[in-house]
Amino acid sequence: MMKKALPLACALLALAGAASAQEQVLNLYSARHYATDEALYNNFTQATGIKINRVDADDAGILARLKAEGTASPADVILLVDGARLVKGEADGLFRPVQSKLLDDAIPAQFRAKAGPEGTPWFGFSTRARVIVYDKLKVKRDDVDTYEELGDPKNKGRLCIRSGSHPYNLSLFGAVTEHLGAARTETWLKGMVDNMARAPKGGDTDQIKGVASGECGIAVTNTYYLARLMRSTNADDRAIAEKVGVVFPNQSSWGTHVNIAGGAMARNAPHPANAIKFLEYLASPAAQNYFANGNNEWPTAKGVKTDNPALQAMTGGEFKTETIPLATIGANQVKVQQMLDRVGFK
Repeated sequence: MMKKALPLACALLALAGAASAQEQVLNLYSARHYATDEALYNNFTQATGIKINRVDADDAGILARLKAEGTASPADVILLVDGARLVKGEADGLFRPVQSKLLDDAIPAQFRAKAGPEGTPWFGFSTRARVIVYDKLKVKRDDVDTYEELGDPKNKGRLCIRSGSHPYNLSLFGAVTEHLGAARTETWLKGMVDNMARAPKGGDTDQIKGVASGECGIAVTNTYYLARLMRSTNADDRAIAEKVGVVFPNQSSWGTHVNIAGGAMARNAPHPANAIKFLEYLASPAAQNYFANGNNEWPTAKGVKTDNPALQAMTGGEFKTETIPLATIGANQVKVQQMLDRVGFK
């Protein structure tokens, strides 16, 4: 009997060991494509022993993949870089609400989803402002200190911007729609098309370079792209940054548009305990400082301040931000895309 029982006991121990090993895994679907985040993930693994398996795609690709995989999805945590896409993921039922006092205490209400009886569907871990850069030699700062002026005839032939359908622009335009109303926003978008120095192309860094080269007079960018150039070890990058001025628009009215990068637990997460550990880690001071100093974003967690020299140089301190709920911005995006199509904003 003992000879028969021993192999069975060994088999059970092996299965238990395999199950234990399986639990030390986190499957991450990430839209964050920043090299500096590698240290963020490595530190989590070193601290917890949990290995991260990562799949990289953009926000839309990740949400589409989750839908296609359904209940068979291996994803534990989703990281997205646009607040409106987080709202869409929640609306589509792709996230599992999280119950975590640590997260609820650390992340201010304006940077997380509204909590329901099951918990909070997603959390914002960093912010970035959508600002205007301009040619300091050819453009007056006062001519570009509001978003509305991007569509003003005085800036005809000056504007460079990436595709209107990119999530960063859709969120900005969704916010402006809430401020101005649909009719005025569509007129504004048409004015932007009329003011373009070239057809939309490239990313935000390309728009900054366009201003520095003289091809454009003004451009729209997220702050971390400019900060990256400012802090670069490449002298050519720093020279580009030095040629442009930066404006945090609408300081005298509704404030500058700020977007978030954030995370959620996947609806069918196979390792929910590890997912919560990872999300809680992202709210820790160490991880928040990686966001601030690694990718030049502002931390969202309470009490965490950044001494990032580029961000400090840009703002000179605090700046006024708009307070529109992300859910409202997200709800405007279908309407915005229709406007873009009508005015020919590619």
